[in-house]
Amino acid sequence: MTHYLWNPPAIQSLPVRGKTESLPINRLFFVGRNYHAHAVEMGRPVDKTVERPFYFTKAPQTLVESGATVAYPPETKNYHFEMEMVVVIGKPGFRVKADDAHEIIYGYATGLDMTRRDLQLVARDKGRPWDLGKDVEQSSVCSEVVPMPGVIIDHGEIALEVNGETKQKSDVDKLIWNVREIIADLSLFYHLQPGDLIYTGTPEGVGAVVAGDKITGHVAGVGEVALTVGPAE
Repeated sequence: MTHYLWNPPAIQSLPVRGKTESLPINRLFFVGRNYHAHAVEMGRPVDKTVERPFYFTKAPQTLVESGATVAYPPETKNYHFEMEMVVVIGKPGFRVKADDAHEIIYGYATGLDMTRRDLQLVARDKGRPWDLGKDVEQSSVCSEVVPMPGVIIDHGEIALEVNGETKQKSDVDKLIWNVREIIADLSLFYHLQPGDLIYTGTPEGVGAVVAGDKITGHVAGVGEVALTVGPAE
């Protein structure tokens, strides 16, 4: 039996609709610039004919359940919301063919990729890693998981509101790389495992929030996500 100097971190998990068991989380993957209009608003248009998807990761410890109130993070003055559909992996997969991608899907969720945009853009423009802008404590918000084994979602409204005002509104069919393509490409680099979450990208309309703002979002056929931004610590 292994003895530790202090207690190891608790396993991160999410509730599952219709289940008493929680889903243990393994890794958090994020697809960058996966809606054309968002890529344009970020000043980095994407040409799918000559580019491949790119990814960044966040620590599982950044995960927070939908409905939480989180503190406005330190060292930023430009904290942004990004509404995303989340694919939940349920079986191991390596070098998965796009036509077989459905076989490793357990279900879906709705999520927010909260971002210190000012720090991300400084890092991007200097060719540095995005970690300080993206891998932010309590910045990976996720709803309950909806079991949909083997289902590929290729259309459906994705939208977000701040204090009841619509800020983002698009359709999952506008993903540059769809769910099958993402799984096929990402599994060339990683042995995907049960409990991996893939945040598939955000549509246009991202913007800043301040303490007191209430964020709500949804993906048609999946569910809703909510977050309240609290005061800075």
